[in-house]
Amino acid sequence: MAKNISESLKGKKRAREIDTEAEASDFDQILSLEENLTFSDTLVALRIMRAQFPQSDKISVQPFILRSQLYSSVEDRTQVDRDLENLRREKVLRIFKLNTGQDDHAIMFFDDYLCQMERVVKRLEEKKDSDIIEVFKWFKSHVLDNKLEPSIEHQELCTLLALGGKVKDEHISLLINSGLLTRQLIDSNIYWFAIPNIGSVLKGLSQVMIRKKGSSSSLLNRRRYKEMMLAPLEKKLLRFSPLDMRFHLRDLIGSGHLKTAKTATGLVVRVSKIETEKSTSSPWIDGKIAFLFFSWLSK
Repeated sequence: MAKNISESLKGKKRAREIDTEAEASDFDQILSLEENLTFSDTLVALRIMRAQFPQSDKISVQPFILRSQLYSSVEDRTQVDRDLENLRREKVLRIFKLNTGQDDHAIMFFDDYLCQMERVVKRLEEKKDSDIIEVFKWFKSHVLDNKLEPSIEHQELCTLLALGGKVKDEHISLLINSGLLTRQLIDSNIYWFAIPNIGSVLKGLSQVMIRKKGSSSSLLNRRRYKEMMLAPLEKKLLRFSPLDMRFHLRDLIGSGHLKTAKTATGLVVRVSKIETEKSTSSPWIDGKIAFLFFSWLSK
């Protein structure tokens, strides 16, 4: 029974998976951030950033893209939001609210999300009773296919799951413990859809940002003009994050903490004027900048 559930999760995604992998492979050699910082098409930007997602033994999650990264890559943000909505409705991708304390969202292709879900099922097949594991099949067939928004209310969740079988409290607990759902802090009756195994990546980033939040001014002042060339910067290794420099640069540029400027020798990355004038009252923003530059200066 459990094996059939695991196989069932692979079913609908196979047709789209072939096209997605073929398209992604075309971008495998497109690595330079300077040459591929901006795009005119949202879906192309998503596919390239998916192909560029860092590969590491420390990362146990399928490729995801931050909304802020997409904003750094496509000039028209209104068009980005419109395209994301259409792609979400077409079940090409899903959008997740990240537990960072800020308005951060991750975008993951639907097929990649199903792959991530398969890993959860396989890990639990030998530990849980098959009748309990069956909830993952219900979750995929009835919840994911019908509820495309980032969150779901408890009663609606139970109603959709009940289309597959009799819902028990342990079914809901299993979905939460497996990382597919998280309770909202302000309303425990509502769940966020979540990406399993993403917690270690977010935790590592958050810890570094908090630890370095007071260091941004002194570290940035080590650079006379608070700027550097993009090409050599993106090749630097990070000490404190399993993700690479390119991933963080896209995030910081898209969220407005850094900006780029064209010069005769290439793109220059600068700390935005607003950021240099801000007080240290925003530890998340200060932490992001401090984390990036501390890691770069310390290698």
